[in-house]
Amino acid sequence: MRLPRELDPVEIRVLGCLLEKEKTTPDAYPLSLNSLVAGCNQKSSRTPVMQLSDADVRATLDRLHQEVLVWPVDGSRVERWRHAIDRQWRLDDSAQAVMALLMLRGPLTPGAIRNRSERLYSFADNSEVEATLHTLQQGEEPLTVLLERRPGQNEARWMHLVGSMPNEEALAEADPEPRQSSLGQRVNDLESRVAKLEALLSEAVNR
Repeated sequence: MRLPRELDPVEIRVLGCLLEKEKTTPDAYPLSLNSLVAGCNQKSSRTPVMQLSDADVRATLDRLHQEVLVWPVDGSRVERWRHAIDRQWRLDDSAQAVMALLMLRGPLTPGAIRNRSERLYSFADNSEVEATLHTLQQGEEPLTVLLERRPGQNEARWMHLVGSMPNEEALAEADPEPRQSSLGQRVNDLESRVAKLEALLSEAVNR
């Protein structure tokens, strides 16, 4: 599982995007440069949001190609690119989903990984996510690490070890846990109101 070196944030974004798109848009994979730039600069499912130019991504592909981490695909009028991570890592579908999410979204809890992995891999439950994370954590060159729980966080988060550890600000701004859905909040509010009405009714009956 050893990489030639630590990757920089743009290299991580490019590789993460290729890992993701292989699963979510198989008909368009391998990706053209334009598609890869668009995927890297998505405003959804990306933390942080980047604004990379064609030249930025092209230069990154050239560096990753020298490390045999990406590979151009012949047979098309438009040059297309695929990741070559399978040469370095031996990832099954669940592990690829986890690594793609951590590389694109930053530190996440197992629950957040499961909630956001639907198009990549269908985890049965959080336990399966945790088992995958622990598998990636093992070996001479671990790919994931469990971070200490920070103040205000309900759960500890996991992050990848493809690049350098994030600083405190990066961790604080990392992809937040999904907020409770508006429907769920409305149900809770209604349940609270019903409980109060029941209490008032009980008091009135007992007078």
